[in-house]
Amino acid sequence: MRFTVLGPVGVTVPGRSLPALAPRHRAVLAYLLLHAGTPISAERLIGAMWGGFPPDTARAQIQASIAVIRRVLRAAGAPDLLATRPAGYVLRVPDGELDLEEFTTLVAATREASGAEAVELLRRALARWQGQALADAHAAFVPEARARLEERRLSVVERCAELRLELGEADQLVGELTEQLAAHPARERLNSHLMLALHRAGRQADALAAARAYRELLVERQGLDPSPAFVALEQAILRDEPGLRPPVVPEAAREPQRSPLCFLPYTIPDFVGRDAELDRLARFPWADGSMVTVSAIDGMAGIGKTALAVQAAYRLADRFPDGQLFVDLHAHTAGQAPVEPAAALESLLGQLGVPAERIPATLAARSALWRAELADRRALIVLDNAADSDHVRPLLPGATHSHVLITSRRRLVELDGAHHLSMDLLPARDAVELFTGLVGERAGAEPVAVMDVLRLCGFLPLAIRIAAARLRHRARWSVAYLAERLLDQRRRLAELSAGERSVAAAFALSYQQLEPGHRRVFRLLGLHPGTDIDPYAAAALAGLPIEEAEILLEDLLDAHVLQQRQAGHYTFHDLLRRHAHDLAQTEEPAESRERALTRLLDHYRYTASAAVDLLYPAGIHGKPDPPRPGTTAVPLATAAQAREWLEAERANLITMAAYAADHSWPGHTSDLAVILHRYLSDRPHYSDALALHGKALQASLRRGDRAAHGRALVDLGEAHFHRGGYEAAHDHYRRALDLYRAIGDRRGQARALNDLGGIWWRQRQYDRAHDCYRRSLELCRELGIRIGEAAGLANLGIVHERQGRYEEAHTHLCRAIELYGEIGERRLKSVALDNLGLVYRRQGNLALARDHHQRALNLCRELGYRYGEASALNGLGETARAMGDPARARHDHDFALALSLEIGSDPEHARAHDGLARSHADLGRLDDARHHAKEALRMYLRLDVPEADEIRHFLAGLTATG
Repeated sequence: MRFTVLGPVGVTVPGRSLPALAPRHRAVLAYLLLHAGTPISAERLIGAMWGGFPPDTARAQIQASIAVIRRVLRAAGAPDLLATRPAGYVLRVPDGELDLEEFTTLVAATREASGAEAVELLRRALARWQGQALADAHAAFVPEARARLEERRLSVVERCAELRLELGEADQLVGELTEQLAAHPARERLNSHLMLALHRAGRQADALAAARAYRELLVERQGLDPSPAFVALEQAILRDEPGLRPPVVPEAAREPQRSPLCFLPYTIPDFVGRDAELDRLARFPWADGSMVTVSAIDGMAGIGKTALAVQAAYRLADRFPDGQLFVDLHAHTAGQAPVEPAAALESLLGQLGVPAERIPATLAARSALWRAELADRRALIVLDNAADSDHVRPLLPGATHSHVLITSRRRLVELDGAHHLSMDLLPARDAVELFTGLVGERAGAEPVAVMDVLRLCGFLPLAIRIAAARLRHRARWSVAYLAERLLDQRRRLAELSAGERSVAAAFALSYQQLEPGHRRVFRLLGLHPGTDIDPYAAAALAGLPIEEAEILLEDLLDAHVLQQRQAGHYTFHDLLRRHAHDLAQTEEPAESRERALTRLLDHYRYTASAAVDLLYPAGIHGKPDPPRPGTTAVPLATAAQAREWLEAERANLITMAAYAADHSWPGHTSDLAVILHRYLSDRPHYSDALALHGKALQASLRRGDRAAHGRALVDLGEAHFHRGGYEAAHDHYRRALDLYRAIGDRRGQARALNDLGGIWWRQRQYDRAHDCYRRSLELCRELGIRIGEAAGLANLGIVHERQGRYEEAHTHLCRAIELYGEIGERRLKSVALDNLGLVYRRQGNLALARDHHQRALNLCRELGYRYGEASALNGLGETARAMGDPARARHDHDFALALSLEIGSDPEHARAHDGLARSHADLGRLDDARHHAKEALRMYLRLDVPEADEIRHFLAGLTATG
């Protein structure tokens, strides 16, 4: 396990996924980590989080944060690290698992070390920093804590520079000190070290210029002069005093000399991150105890393959004393033809010192000579920018102790025996460090805007460097202004251009090197408005057989113009998606684009309908049966497969429906809304339901389809109802009923009346609810709608229960359950079973009440009906309390609270708080009871339901008791 505060705050365990931490939870964890082993009271945590102005919910937020942190620790396999003591919360961190502790230990160890050993310890200490301390923590204590930690880091940087100056490393220090001063220009000790390093590097004029710049900065910012020590150093440099000359370093302390055959290019000084990749590359040459000849690095354009290869080569150089060679094969260089293997061999042989007259003319002869020259050498060869496996195969050594590093935009899967490393985008903390290092102080002042820029750059190193370069050379721009410019998708690629460097140009070259069929699929994929696509949808979009589509997708994946975050689904990098979309607009005729999108929408509509048919009995919710499309359909055979497909494609289905409504396919939107209504309600996905049915409403208006308009109003009302938006739900039901009456749609009237009854029932206007349910039941019986008849009976049953007419309630609910069983409608049967449990509880038959709530719960869990699951859990809790078991009641309501919060059901969430308040009161835990009662009151008031008066009365009683 690893805890981090010297960068983003977090907990990680290799190979294990842990629950995510919200910003407030990270801040609490950070404070506990900074005071590891010390008891921290809740009051102290509240002060640390909010200073002198905590919100009313501060204690509850702290308790929730502690609970989440404990859940993360449990998932990490260390549930006992966070303990509650009388004095407060104590987080115990095992030795070596907190980066701050490691940093402190390594720095302390330098007291017993000197020279190169001390420098190595300090370098290892500084390596523990992964960006700005507490980078993603936001709380009152953070600025001061971050400043203290940064001061400690800078002190170590200064101490390390001082020791390296004593070891004669002035040349290497100049760039590093300049980079540090870009972020901290007023540090006198850093300025002194830079002056001395410049002087010892033979750059006296630059050293004096640096001194003048520091003087001017100090006067401008503080109106002060430098310290006497600084002035003395400046004067000594001016006089070129002998005491300032580089010290004589003992031979044993010097770094090993590079081979004279080092042809590696300049390594960028601001290279950041990629530690895992560098570690892998360092292991490859001796993986499994044997020599590995080839390591192949691949990745999309602009991801930093060359920078990584060169960095790795410098790190490995000491292991290859016979030379470090480099050749750029230019396979992906704009305006330049790829270097032929024969020409590359001529260059490599020349780097080995082979005279030109000895280099043969043919490719085969040059390859043979190359292998012979390497046979007894231990050399490292970097082949940069390769087109494919055939491009580099003649350049590979034979039986040798040498090692080859290859970079390419394409996966070189045909190179047998090679170790492959595919590069991913920069992690957020490394991207922040790169951007901040390039931009300087402006980035540190706008951390939120920095993350916006990085997100819009897609965490692609090339895009980040170009964005930083534009900002660095525009003094009037803020980071937020740059982010605002990048927000416009249509001009984002144009913004990411500086001089001869351009993200669009790099992408264009990748596109041009594809085969024509691959190019067509690439640009058609850019038309998809969603985030990912599976092979069946891609086949529909391109009008291809599924087998051919899969091959093309895999080829595009190997070429790194597509990505794959999960098996069977392909996606774009955000910037490449825009590039593909632009290409589709310019290179694909309008008719072709429209046909492709129609095929795609037909595919989604048909497959969604087939999936819903497997999940629910056909015809129960009156969905359309769209025609089978001309492309290969997804082979769904079971309800489990249908549910899996719907979950995987839900975001795409909602996005496609919205796109269809806004463009030329409003009928597809209406169809998708009806098809998905039941599924979105059952899971539940209320936010998606609101978005989808809202678009269906717009689509019905565009088409002038009044029946579809009524259906969308009712479906939208149900989504609001389940979320607790009763006023909006009532408005939609009322409008739907008026519309259905106007067009003579009696089936629609029955459904709208049934839903209006639910509003009146929730408001405890039981006579009005009874009238709506009765009229709906009569219509359903006249029309022969058995599912509507069962629903009417069940709903009349719950009205009778509230009116105290328990025998009638029992009769109606039992008949409804019987009808649901005959029809095969299991979800509504679970609701009726749950409501029958309420009737039994009212009658005092608590054993039967508990049995029916449990049966409802089991059925809901089997069906994945989570709203019903929350309701049944609350019913079990209320029954347990009635049976005199408040501990069991608290347990059930706790589960209902967590589930209702997760699914976004405010009514069941409020009901769970209500039950917890009463259970805690029964247990004598009055503080907890008051907390839950206040939360229940707050939610009941927002829902505008009569339960608010009841919980207010209960809360008043608790206050009097207190």
